[in-house]
Amino acid sequence: MRVSVILPAAGLGTRMTPGHTSHTSPKQFLELAGTPILIRTLRTFAEVPEVTAMIVAVRATEMERLTAHISEHGFADRVRVVEGGDTRQESVFNALKALNCGEDDIVLVHDAVRPLIEPAVIRRVIEAVEKHNAAIVGLPALDTIKQVERTADGAIITATIPREYIVQAQTPQGFRYGLLRRAFAEAEADGFVGTDEASLVERAGSQVFVVLGSASNLKITQPGDLELAEFYLAHRGNSH
Repeated sequence: MRVSVILPAAGLGTRMTPGHTSHTSPKQFLELAGTPILIRTLRTFAEVPEVTAMIVAVRATEMERLTAHISEHGFADRVRVVEGGDTRQESVFNALKALNCGEDDIVLVHDAVRPLIEPAVIRRVIEAVEKHNAAIVGLPALDTIKQVERTADGAIITATIPREYIVQAQTPQGFRYGLLRRAFAEAEADGFVGTDEASLVERAGSQVFVVLGSASNLKITQPGDLELAEFYLAHRGNSH
């Protein structure tokens, strides 16, 4: 059984730039404790023996730069670079089409800018997919969650959702290749755009199980996230 990892990295990272003019690179190329975020993410997946292939989807204008980064850090023979799309969904689908997988092989999709994912969590997702065919990393909600209706004057609360029914989705999200490929094909045919891979698989009628995540598995998307990631990294005592 093959386990492949897709890292969508075609985002522009516009939320990192307001008031932070030094952040002129896409966020996946920003450095965390001296190492590009994307390289840190790749290193963690490379530590998991079950992972047999890694593929990164990036904007066409960044492909040459990314290829050089990968070569510089010793991943030239382990990572393939493909052109991403205008949306995350397009980027992941492009990568899916580039994979040489069997129906029952496993595909993990992970945000390129979640560099602090732990190998043990990755393994738990793989095990959950082996058992259930589809699984994601999720974090229980700590705050009270309100459902609202948007009005011209602002939001009005319509319901309070019990926290035990809520998890905050993280990545990696893992699936049998055939299941994920069919879910993407159906979404494309219907013009449906989901917020993550699990939403497409749910829409296709399959159950998706949840593996417990952690607060340190944060997605670096806005100013302040880098500092928080550095704090977690220092606390972990891990500089790899």
